[in-house]
Amino acid sequence: MGTSWSVRFAAPAGCDPAAVEAAILARLDTIIVEMSHWRADSLISAYNRAEAGSWHSLPDDFAAVIVTALDVAARSGGAFDPAIGRLVGLAGFGPDPALRSDATTALTLARQNAGWRRLRFRDGRLLQPGGLTLDLSGIAKGHAVDTVADALGALGIAHALVEIGGELVGRGVRPDGDPWWVDLENPPGNPLPPLRIALHGIAVATSGDYRRGAHSIDPRTGRSTDNGVRSVSVIHTSAMLADAWATALTVAGPEAGLDLARREGIAARIVGDREWLSPALVEMLEY
Repeated sequence: MGTSWSVRFAAPAGCDPAAVEAAILARLDTIIVEMSHWRADSLISAYNRAEAGSWHSLPDDFAAVIVTALDVAARSGGAFDPAIGRLVGLAGFGPDPALRSDATTALTLARQNAGWRRLRFRDGRLLQPGGLTLDLSGIAKGHAVDTVADALGALGIAHALVEIGGELVGRGVRPDGDPWWVDLENPPGNPLPPLRIALHGIAVATSGDYRRGAHSIDPRTGRSTDNGVRSVSVIHTSAMLADAWATALTVAGPEAGLDLARREGIAARIVGDREWLSPALVEMLEY
């Protein structure tokens, strides 16, 4: 996934850290082989190359991500869209640098072939309507965080903090009895007070433009977002949903994003020229 991972956990008696690491790597390898568009031999790359009208059976992880992605796409009015891989490539953020282009004709064609509404998923199979390119970068990483935490639970590890590329989930508590405390990252140069969250059975994901540049693509225009949002953090019981909604709110913009978070009951912090907190996050902090 082009990033790093880390896991902290309270080891039960007889725990073999090497076996835990092997289980984590095995779980991540499964997800990468299915959903990494950076690998030519992955299932998602095969789908993106497939002929128009072909149907593709999806394994459980891939299917779970697609179902959630389509739901968030519909709920967000397309602010989150898993089917804009070619637009991401044209902007220079895809696996092939040679695809980068500012040409209007290329953008127009890519927009015609993009869009979650062209996807059809039924009975565990996904239709390739023709020319559509999936990019699950805004949701698969969150899913990986959830599944690694679940894999640790299956090994009898109930207390852990899992992080992949800045997306985190906390299960149980620290060995000293405290929850897993994390500070939401502030964009550089933004003098906001620190905001600390206790990850006790919840996850947090942050989308921002201050590390990789303006890499969030607005599906409505096909270009990088330019709406004043510097970062969005979402707190949710699911890292996968936190990941997807952070992207959606980033694309939506401060006012529309806050309205969307309010409507969907999402705990979110939006940072631009100032800070916006959704009602669900205010309630969480007060509690």
